[in-house]
This record gives sequence, C-alpha cells and structure tokens, in this order.
Amino acid sequence: MMLSLNNLQNIIYNPVIPYVGTIPDQLDPGTLIVIRGHVPSDADRFQVDLQYGSSVKPRADVAFHFNPRFKRAGCIVCNTLIKEKWGREEITYDTPFKREKSFEIVIMVLKDKFQVAVNGKHTLLYGHRIGTEKIDTLGIYGKVNIHSIGFRFSSDLQSTQASGLELTEISREKVPKSGTPQLPSNRGDISKIVPRTVYTKSKDSTVNHSLTCTKIPPMNYVSKSLPFAARLNTPMGPGRTVVIKGEVNTNAKSFNVDLLAGKSKDIALHLNPRLNIKAFIRNSFLQESWGEEERNITSFPFSPGMYFEMIIYCDVREFKVAVNGVHSLEYKHRFKELSSIDTLEINGDIHLVEVRSW
Repeated sequence: MMLSLNNLQNIIYNPVIPYVGTIPDQLDPGTLIVIRGHVPSDADRFQVDLQYGSSVKPRADVAFHFNPRFKRAGCIVCNTLIKEKWGREEITYDTPFKREKSFEIVIMVLKDKFQVAVNGKHTLLYGHRIGTEKIDTLGIYGKVNIHSIGFRFSSDLQSTQASGLELTEISREKVPKSGTPQLPSNRGDISKIVPRTVYTKSKDSTVNHSLTCTKIPPMNYVSKSLPFAARLNTPMGPGRTVVIKGEVNTNAKSFNVDLLAGKSKDIALHLNPRLNIKAFIRNSFLQESWGEEERNITSFPFSPGMYFEMIIYCDVREFKVAVNGVHSLEYKHRFKELSSIDTLEINGDIHLVEVRSW
C-alpha cells in the first residue's frame, strides 16, 4: 500500500534526471523524504545523495550516498563523501530493487542515523558520519525514472495541533502481577513516514492527517521504561487512534502491545511481533482463554535496531494497524464492548520512545 501524498510538502513531479534540487527545510530528526520511481530495463545503477550544496568542482560533500546497483545479483551501496574522498562502503545484498519494477523509497532522518524503507519494508540503517544540519541539497543520478519527490519535515508536525485524548500512566506498584494473563509457553518469548496511512472515520468526522501532532498529555510519555501501562481517560471506540513510537532492540526476539478492558482484564487486541521467526501474531484473551491466532501478513515490518511508529486505529468492525506509514493488517473485533477498552500495556524487547492517543 503506497503512502499518501496528502501528507507531503514541496512535491516535485517527474523531475529530469540528473536532478539536483534544494531541500526546502532542515533535516531534523523525524523528517521523511519519499521518492517514487521506476527502474528501466537497461539500468545498471542509480543513486540518491543528500549533499552539502551542489558544487561540482570541488565536489560537494555527500552525507548519505544511497546507490542501488543491478549487475549480477544486485546490491545497495551506501557511503559518505568528505572533501572529495569516499569512506568505507556499507553494502546491503538483500536488495528490493528490480529492473522494470516501480519503487517507493522512504528515507527517515533519525538522531544518529538514516533509516531507509523500500516498498513499505525496512531495508537498511546508515549511521551519520557527518552532521545533518548542513544537508541542503538532494541529488538523484543514474538510470532511473522518478515520478515524484516529497518531504515531511518534523517542523510541520510541531506546528500542527489536535485535541489530545489523555493517558494516565498506571503505577507499576498498582498493577497486580496477575493483572495481565500470562501467555502460554508455546506463544514465544514476551518480555519497543512517511507520511502516514490515513484511515477514514465516519462521515461526520475527519482524521487528523498528522499522526504525531497531538498535544502532550498531562504526563510526559517520552522514553518510558517497560513494562508500560496507561489508562485511556476516554475509552476506545470507532475513530480512536493510538500511536506508539519506539526502537527495536538489536537483539530483540519479540514485544507485545495490548489493549485491554481494565475491569475484566480481557485483552481485546494483542499484537505480538516476533522477530526471531518474523511473525506478527494477533489474538484476543477473552474469559480467561486465548482465541485463535492470526498470522497472515504481506510483509513483516520490523527489524532489529529499527525505529518504528505503529498506528492502531479503531474502526466500527475492526482494528487497523500501520507501521511506519504502511498499512499492515486488520483485526476484526472479537471483544464487542469497545467502550470497555480503557487500558494500554506495552512490554518486550524495545526502547519505548513515545505514546500518544486521541
């Protein structure tokens, strides 16, 4: 599922290649660059460069050189150019690019690295070798056809506001150890854009297209330790959204996100990505019993070390889940009393950065 252009700014359509253009804002952490295009049949390579200016002689420094190559089995070469000297190449051999196929590249700027997804799937991480504050130019070169280039800057999110659905963190001392049913041993080890996928509410309301723009709730939900538990001051129901930002541990096996009915302890939605087997488990724990697992998914969206933003949207008939702006799955409601769902719990092999709900 392609990302919506509605959430991008400064879109350039069908640029002539080679393309060298000014980036209209600073690449602060959280910024996304989205490039859509097509690989011609005779392509041998192309490259996307994030540059310090556009000088040719001497050649401008390149903070991030992203270079898919198509000879033999194909690969992606990443590097940095400083004072006209290339550094050590970082090569990814599991390449998603194919000749005569379309693609969507999403480059996310993080505090200490770039994260790249292609066609909705995490592809690679590239640590910053030089600062991002001087990157002001995007260059695209080689044998490639580009349909569009778009940006979503972190400043755009900060300037947008929406009414916040407050969360109240539950003290760990107040959460009984038996409060959340333990998973059976055969459920695995349970121990953390792009413009975002936009789900439509009922016809009398609209979705705020920026998924990280809600006001900070009374408590600061940034860099929370796990296990994390919070009460939704307004219960779940059609149109409600939960956004979870985190970073997967480098040695992660699994993590879980649960939406519960606090009084009954029923788990209406249990999301359990298992990185060790690349399975995205969904289930419900109702009347002290687990139901049938759902595992079917087009592409497993998580990888060790990656940053993610998971969006859970409650519709009338189902939950819809997107990861880093790409729709991942639907889960039909098994627990019908949606207004009783009032608790969010998160645990596992991740670093939890932020939780928002509205």
